[in-house]
Amino acid sequence: MHYRTTIRSLLILALILMWPMGGQSMEKIIKTDAQWREILSPEQYKVLRQKGTEPAFSGEYNDHHHNGTYVCAGCDNPLFSSDAKFDSGTGWPSFFQPVGETHIATHEDRSWFMVRTEVLCAVCDGHLGHVFPDGPAPTGLRYCINSLALRFTTQAPE
Repeated sequence: MHYRTTIRSLLILALILMWPMGGQSMEKIIKTDAQWREILSPEQYKVLRQKGTEPAFSGEYNDHHHNGTYVCAGCDNPLFSSDAKFDSGTGWPSFFQPVGETHIATHEDRSWFMVRTEVLCAVCDGHLGHVFPDGPAPTGLRYCINSLALRFTTQAPE
């Protein structure tokens, strides 16, 4: 009897440890550099694939106030809802949370003699921007995202 309980407990523990944190992981899209250059504009390529940044207050979605979803310009992965968008005054579209934690990835960025948290698309690994701990409630986060990394759709996220 003790043997069955131990086996059952070990199986449950193994399932818990193997389950992805934050829900289901997103299926990756992998393309060659040439394929990315074919589908992205030169400006989008610089931001999404080379970790560039568009000039402040120059982006299409900085002063954008329509209802819908902002998706990745590289792969159409839903990223942010218009309900989470706010005016941070920084010159880039800002959001206090993504549509789901599995839709984005983060990475420590030590470029430009700073330590920041880079935000990436979880599907295509495209550079989106950075997240900072100075946003509004309820999260206290500010996802500062390049407009060139986004495409807007009036559809709700799935």
